[in-house]
Amino acid sequence: MRTIQLLAVILLVGFTTSCTREVLVQDNYIEASALNTRQVLESYDLWYVDITATQGNGSVPFLDRAFTVTFDRGVLMANNNLVGIGKTGGGLGIDVGNYATLRGIVEIAHDVDGSWLLEVFAVNGNTIELYSAATDTSYFLKGYQRAAFDYDGLFLDNIRYFLQEYDAWEKVYTSQQGAFNEFDEENYLQFLSGGQGDFFRSSVDGPGLEPGEIIWDYEGDYGVFNIPGDPGLKTLTLDYDYMGEDYFELYVINDQTIELYHPESGTVYEFRGRGFVQYLKSTSPDPGKKRSREKLPEMKVERKRPVKE
Repeated sequence: MRTIQLLAVILLVGFTTSCTREVLVQDNYIEASALNTRQVLESYDLWYVDITATQGNGSVPFLDRAFTVTFDRGVLMANNNLVGIGKTGGGLGIDVGNYATLRGIVEIAHDVDGSWLLEVFAVNGNTIELYSAATDTSYFLKGYQRAAFDYDGLFLDNIRYFLQEYDAWEKVYTSQQGAFNEFDEENYLQFLSGGQGDFFRSSVDGPGLEPGEIIWDYEGDYGVFNIPGDPGLKTLTLDYDYMGEDYFELYVINDQTIELYHPESGTVYEFRGRGFVQYLKSTSPDPGKKRSREKLPEMKVERKRPVKE
């Protein structure tokens, strides 16, 4: 996971007796200094964790969860949720632990995942590699200042996780236009992730129930897809066990409300999230949520939703 170019520069710096590797860049020069390590980590407001670029089969759990991390004067911040992203913590997320720097190393004391030593490598002027020798896994982080960061783009790229950030989604609107179909009877959806992948549950219970009161009638796999040539559109499939598949165009109205357009019937549905799950808080039922290292699959379809007047 090391590059020949970085190793060559290290040799120019000189021989060290430590087994640590220092690769902090200032004007293309690598310096061996705990202070410089800290300066590099704190040089950007936030670091986007490009989970699809991860190398190695191991895991650093808090990096698998985080969309972004921030090194803020000894406090580690992270955006682990899409709900409220760009606003929570002034855009930096929530406090998830503390850190200290050594020579080319950052020592993390995470609130949930404990202590980690991560070696810090420079990839280029705004990209670093955090390498865990304990798991032989590298994560690649790209630095941004808050004013230049595309929170909306991050939201769309990771929308499948947004669906999982509520205990349930309650149907609050069905359009008058559209042919009758079996999905008209569904009043609640729930999106989950387990050892076998993403799956959903649905219920025909009446409106107004708390998530814990809902009786789930159906279950199956679900998928979220990118549409080539239409980056603003995502599609959703609900593959009911033994009952076939429903296909929708997926739109986000706000961070508590989604719209599902059913092209086959021409019906528009709105669902509102109930029971927000904030990861890494004491009330979180699943602090171990992880992002997939695979990009969203693509579906070659055309947008069918009528343009609103």
